[in-house]
Amino acid sequence: MRRGAGGSRAQGIWVQFDVRIGSRNQESTVEAVRFLAYACPHVIAVADWLAQKAVGGSAEPVLPESVHALRERFEVPIEKLGRLLIVEDAWKAALSSPHR
Repeated sequence: MRRGAGGSRAQGIWVQFDVRIGSRNQESTVEAVRFLAYACPHVIAVADWLAQKAVGGSAEPVLPESVHALRERFEVPIEKLGRLLIVEDAWKAALSSPHR
């Protein structure tokens, strides 16, 4: 299991991803994802979508869509763009962390 987090409660947003990585055809893939979030409904929706979308995909530390595409998909106000960057940071941290 790998874990990564971003933000802080003091900032009004905190997201943590726990990702289980496996291998298929000698390639690392995401087997399962859990997340915890202290955030607005937009961020929770994005984290939930990401947790579902990532399963079965590559374990590369990149989002399946750009932050700007996610902002449009979930109709996140432009002033909350920084919150989506925190989600991206947490995702990258989880997939870049060593196995536990």
